[in-house]
Amino acid sequence: MGIALMATVFASMPGMAAAVEPVNSDAAAADGSHIDHVVRQDDRKSSVFVYSAAMNRTVELSVIRAADNSVPRPTLYLLNGAEDGVDGNGSEVSWETRTDVVDYLADQNVNVVNVLDGRYTYYTDWQSDDPMLGRNKWTTFLTRELPPVLDDALDASGRNAIVGVSMSATSALALAESAPDLYQSVGSFSGCAQTGTDPGRRFLQAVVVSGGGNPWNIWGFDGAPAWTANDPSTPANLEKLRGIDLHIAAGTGANPAGAGGGQVGASSTALESTVETCTRALQSGLEAVDIPAAFDYLSGGGHNWPSWQIDFHKAWPGIARSLGLR
Repeated sequence: MGIALMATVFASMPGMAAAVEPVNSDAAAADGSHIDHVVRQDDRKSSVFVYSAAMNRTVELSVIRAADNSVPRPTLYLLNGAEDGVDGNGSEVSWETRTDVVDYLADQNVNVVNVLDGRYTYYTDWQSDDPMLGRNKWTTFLTRELPPVLDDALDASGRNAIVGVSMSATSALALAESAPDLYQSVGSFSGCAQTGTDPGRRFLQAVVVSGGGNPWNIWGFDGAPAWTANDPSTPANLEKLRGIDLHIAAGTGANPAGAGGGQVGASSTALESTVETCTRALQSGLEAVDIPAAFDYLSGGGHNWPSWQIDFHKAWPGIARSLGLR
């Protein structure tokens, strides 16, 4: 009782932050998805392993609690690129290891969820299981299974934002279209949204092949109707983004010395040049259906983490407002 009283007194004192509660490891959803186990890294950060009923396996997340969770807080979901996350050897390349997002958001009252799984999958629901990449039902997991589990585990407010880069920049848009009421804000950096037409379709196929997968297991054979149906840039799908706070970015200018001090190699520069074309086409598409979005073209930016860190810094004030933090 004495310890509890002292904690209450300190929490009420000016300048004293309330204690951050650990993740509720008993959180579960009605469909059978649940937290399998939690490895606490420090007072705010935990490795959280969530069982997906749709994929029949666990998915690894890095979860950082809001600076003050004395009341329910919103959640920011971060998706990584095609080759990023945790690889087969346990090495991690992600938002946390390649940007300053942890320090940048350290004083923010937002839960940060870094998805460390899903390499080469485009975070979508595949039509068929893949011999190499397995069963992929990422749209189901990220929009239906995971949010209620984490809302329970984190005592979250139910307000969400999602940000993706490269491969997952396209995924962030598609996921928001699949669940229009789930996310208040979307960040899409260096993506090619046109997955039903070239070059976006070829990018998607190349990513899957680079991971050893068969792209025809996603939406059927090349040119099948599902490729267009799942293209986030079609007018019908763009309409589903109406009312969502959108932040979309790409590099421009092909300056090898740009991107905030990070070297941009020739392949990164060439890729981002194509991405810029995709992004300007997306901008035209959104303007055609009169859906507002914030577009930013980073001068000298490449297809790399230093550029995406800059993109995130520019987008964060708007994302924070959409989450009710400002």
